[in-house]
Amino acid sequence: MKKIISFIRHSHPEVYKGVLFFIAITAIVYILPKQGKFKYEFQNLKGKPWYHENLVAPFDFAIKKTNKELANEKAEVIKNTKPYFKVDKTIPISKKYDFEIDFENKWKAKADDKNKTLKERTFALGNKIIDSIYSKGIIEPTENIENRPGDYSIYILYNNVAEEHDLKDFYTITSAYEYVKQQLNNNKKNADTKLLLPLLENSIAHTIFYDKITSDKVFKQAIDDIAPSRDIILKDQSIVSKGDIIDAKKFQILESLKSEYEEQSGGTGNYFFILLGQIIIVTQCLSVLMVFLSFFRKEIFLDNAKITFILLLIILSVLMARLAVNSQSFSIYLLPFCMLTIIIRAFYDTRVALFVHIMTILIISFMASNRFEFVFIQLLGGIVTIFSIVNTRNRSQIFISAALIFLTYSFAFIGINLVQEGGGDVITWHDFAWFGVSAMLTLFSYPLIFIFEKIFGFISDVSLLELSDTNGKLLRELASRAPGTFQHSLQVANLAEEAIYTIGGNALLVRTGALYHDIGKMESPMYFIENQASGINPHEDLNFEESAVIIIGHVIKGIEIAKKYNLPEQIIDFIRTHHGTGMTAYFYRSFQKAFPEEKINEEKFRYPGPIPFSKETAVLMMADSVEAASRSLQQYDADSIDNLVELIITKQIEQNQFLNSDITFKDINTIKKIFKKKLMNVYHVRVEYPR
Repeated sequence: MKKIISFIRHSHPEVYKGVLFFIAITAIVYILPKQGKFKYEFQNLKGKPWYHENLVAPFDFAIKKTNKELANEKAEVIKNTKPYFKVDKTIPISKKYDFEIDFENKWKAKADDKNKTLKERTFALGNKIIDSIYSKGIIEPTENIENRPGDYSIYILYNNVAEEHDLKDFYTITSAYEYVKQQLNNNKKNADTKLLLPLLENSIAHTIFYDKITSDKVFKQAIDDIAPSRDIILKDQSIVSKGDIIDAKKFQILESLKSEYEEQSGGTGNYFFILLGQIIIVTQCLSVLMVFLSFFRKEIFLDNAKITFILLLIILSVLMARLAVNSQSFSIYLLPFCMLTIIIRAFYDTRVALFVHIMTILIISFMASNRFEFVFIQLLGGIVTIFSIVNTRNRSQIFISAALIFLTYSFAFIGINLVQEGGGDVITWHDFAWFGVSAMLTLFSYPLIFIFEKIFGFISDVSLLELSDTNGKLLRELASRAPGTFQHSLQVANLAEEAIYTIGGNALLVRTGALYHDIGKMESPMYFIENQASGINPHEDLNFEESAVIIIGHVIKGIEIAKKYNLPEQIIDFIRTHHGTGMTAYFYRSFQKAFPEEKINEEKFRYPGPIPFSKETAVLMMADSVEAASRSLQQYDADSIDNLVELIITKQIEQNQFLNSDITFKDINTIKKIFKKKLMNVYHVRVEYPR
């Protein structure tokens, strides 16, 4: 027990990494649906032989209808379902009452009001016509009966009893009015038809109205009554034998078996085994990723913040996929899984981005309905994404990447469906809409990159591009107050960028770090020789120790200025380490010569460090020292530059300045060659050829 406690006390990074690994596995397994997966992959076997062993039904199950069959049956229901109407019996009574009052008023206003016989015949005719119209009924026009033929049948509710009628059994407002005019024309001699016409026109009103509630209820019941299956396969019945051609009928039986199998395997009896299997799969995927990082990307593996970031992105991607699986309103292909690749690539290299993408897609594939198709399309999309963002220095690249993702998804999907279906009948524009939305969503990668930068303290190529702009406020101030230092920084940036690009590393990071590495000289620019254009050297008025303090102090002042301007820690690291724990050699040797017998406190002449701890910071140290020393050469030729580069870098190696850097002697020899070549170009040195 004591050993365990002691291990935990002295191994915080390892313990943290283990806890983080456990949390990631737990979170992903929790997110994954607890349903078994059908073990046979057959989506690409339509029209091809069954290459698995003979398959018999493990239980009774129904053969589910295809989506096309269900759609046809639904269309048939829509076609055959009749609308329901209800009758309002109060309207005829009300209209007859209004007719009687209006008739009396109109008749009194007539000049021959005393002709009672004509009045009675006219009133009786009006009542007869109204009764005739309302005995048949006037139907309200609605969308579901508009432009229908007269023999189209509907249901009329009388006291909650539905009776079937044809549309021609009822009047419309127009046909009722035509009937009124016809009856009046037939009785011109027996009644005052001119008086009746407007009165009867006002008496015409709808009495039969569309019953939406009943119609919808009946329609819904009819849809619900559509059977999702058509036949039954009994247990132990042969489904398909090895070598059988998978036709449409067998394919649908396999689809039905798969669906039923996955539904049944979600029961409590199988839950433990499904959970165990998911733990094994997720643990294996994440373990492979961790092993890859530990062998090939140790700087990432040793940084718990970077491991946390990668595992968090994987968890979020799996969660995003689970939400799509649970939703029936959109496809899993709508989700921008390639965004994961873009974000990882923004902070790490292409191999890490590809490896994380592969592991994530393999985990998510256990939720996809068609695993082979999903993995194939997403892997191609991720690879193309990496190709398109190898260098993210242009804003247009993210749009180019989105377009390439869409094209890759689309062509891969078309190819798979042509192989599986033997044609493009099942391909719809909706599929490409999902791909288009997914590609467009990848454009949100940039704002997410910015958010992750702030949360985890990372730095992306986009931020480095902004920081390396020499028109930025801090670099403009450096150019104004210390122009010599600014020019020196530019030369160092050129040397270091070329070197790190050749040996492998973040060229944009080292260039940006080089531009800022000497910003501490802004505080006292005249104490540094590159800014002494007037020939006046203020060190002549100081003793050697005071001069050393000022020279060494530019590192501390640079860190202070960088923090004031909120520069990222990765850039500040270049300021901290560009002199390592080296000496201010000129003042140290000058002190030795002036006071040969006095004991020297070397710490007063030594930079505080730390020494470089990456390829990039090591290369900057070499480039800074070589560029500064090259300015003091008396003669510029191939030999002098060669000797200078060899002397300075060899001395740094002897002082153990690169012990913490992941840089090899082969890399250093390559760097030397690059520095020599670049310096000869800068000082226009011609190589002397043998005569």
